Amino acid sequence: MTAPEKATSEKATPEKAAGTTSAGATPAEHAAGATGRRSGAWFAAEGRNGFIHRSWMRNQGFGPEVFDGRPVIGIASSWSELTPCNAHLRDVADAVKRGVWEAGGLPLEFPVMSLGETLMRPTTMLFRNLMAMEAEETIRANPLDGVVLLSGCDKTTPALLMAAASVDLPALMVTGGPMLNGKFQGRDLGSGTDVWRLSEEVRAGRMTPAELSEAEGCMSRSRGHCMTMGTASTMACVAEALGMQLPGSAAIPAVDARRFALAQAAGRRAVALVEEDVRPSAVLTREAFENAIRANAALGGSTNAVVHLLALAGRVGVPLDLDDFDRLTTEVPVLVDLMPSGRFLMEDFFYAGGLPAVLRELGALGLLHGDAPTVGGVTVREATGEAPCWNREVIRAADEPFRPAGEGTVVLRGSLCPDGAVLKISAASPHLLRHRGRALVFDRIEDYTAVADDPDLPVDADTVLVIRNAGPRGYPGFPEVGNPPVPKVLLEAGVEDIVRISDARMSGTGYGTCVLHVAPEAAVGGPLSLVRTGDWIELDAAARRLDLDVPADELAARTPAPPTEPKPERGWARLYTEHVMQADRGADLDFLVGRSGDAVPRHSH
Repeated sequence: MTAPEKATSEKATPEKAAGTTSAGATPAEHAAGATGRRSGAWFAAEGRNGFIHRSWMRNQGFGPEVFDGRPVIGIASSWSELTPCNAHLRDVADAVKRGVWEAGGLPLEFPVMSLGETLMRPTTMLFRNLMAMEAEETIRANPLDGVVLLSGCDKTTPALLMAAASVDLPALMVTGGPMLNGKFQGRDLGSGTDVWRLSEEVRAGRMTPAELSEAEGCMSRSRGHCMTMGTASTMACVAEALGMQLPGSAAIPAVDARRFALAQAAGRRAVALVEEDVRPSAVLTREAFENAIRANAALGGSTNAVVHLLALAGRVGVPLDLDDFDRLTTEVPVLVDLMPSGRFLMEDFFYAGGLPAVLRELGALGLLHGDAPTVGGVTVREATGEAPCWNREVIRAADEPFRPAGEGTVVLRGSLCPDGAVLKISAASPHLLRHRGRALVFDRIEDYTAVADDPDLPVDADTVLVIRNAGPRGYPGFPEVGNPPVPKVLLEAGVEDIVRISDARMSGTGYGTCVLHVAPEAAVGGPLSLVRTGDWIELDAAARRLDLDVPADELAARTPAPPTEPKPERGWARLYTEHVMQADRGADLDFLVGRSGDAVPRHSH
């Protein structure tokens, strides 16, 4: 009998008993003597303190038996109607609650900050660390023994993982699942990826605005997050590869009944994690991060995973640096044919076998730490060793990959990015991976978009478009503007891609030859601030180089371009800009690195 099954057989739902527990003891007396759980400091307290904690909870209809020492499981929900990808998480939370009750726990749902990628301005990345900090403090401050993390949209998943890692209470994640495939004019539409493609078709005159309007309702036709291998799907898979999500759960569509069955199982498992005292620090090992990095490469996953994994590693105290993302993936082929790098979508990926099928292939190549634990109570090898693949068009075999080894995300170094930059090879144009061209420089993304359709813009197919002051401090917030549209004059001439370089990020659904996360960023005086229009820039992806071909004495005589945005004077933006680290450090706040634990410094009542 598994731990959750045992708990379910011994403890019933709140209707089982009322008023007393075994041997006639009050619930508080039973809790105080039976478990020593963290929540007992609240619910097993004597006198006035215990009265306050229990009495006010009972206004929700709980009977006294729920304070009998059973594990209290918090359900951290990033539900919000302002976050379309997470707007169904209330239903997911209900399923988690069923599982917690089944296993003999007490589920308590609570809201956390929600970050809606499609609506929030200036960028949700400005608020990832705020969400992580808010969730961390909420978990620590309340009578919780464990927590289930409900997320979906891009930044909500890493933010909640960062929070859980910092508190280090038993925790597991349930992501909300991808939307069903979009359908438009007889073919599949991929969220994000086809937004960029269709909008370019309109700019080039090959599609009408009316057709674009029709596509809006065809693309997002169900609950869930982006169904391409964008950042939301990537981070769901990363959470599973890290061992923080139940095996096989990342790719289940949001509206599939199995998503809710999985959530119920997660509720049961959360109780078991408390009983077994399995904490994130036991799961988020160096081996787990290596598994996640290699899985991301095999998936053709988002470049944003680099930033989020660096930040998460900093929270849990695992040594990880930017070069690990290149070194660990040189032998990893791209196995999954999904947009934006390929043809298919997450619904197809799930039916084909999902992440377990990919991890099995990595294991066959000797590129997986099979002994790494998971929150499911099994090792990665036990969870994936016999995982089937039902569609070899979607998930390729290791000996017949979709793209050869080393064509995921690579790390560049050079005079233009001494602290690194990233480039997603699988989403780039092969003919531009070794390129020399003259720079066309814009200090603000808004300055470029204002002239992108100008027929007299001085560009050609060799131009290197440079966008700066879009890094963590410069914007501020590190926005997804690193894949700006190709100039209209080039689109009309049949040129669909040019080299673009920035200190920004790009959407995981984006594509193109886009060099991103240039560090140090321009706003802190990095070399990007010295580039002038007309300078020669050289990119050599195979050699992992990105260089500004300007004599050193000339560069020394130049004055860095000043930041374009005034320093924020108040609120979160001021705290953020004063403490945010650079992209190669995960863009976390410097004072949030490391675990703080679950102890509450002081208490009242």
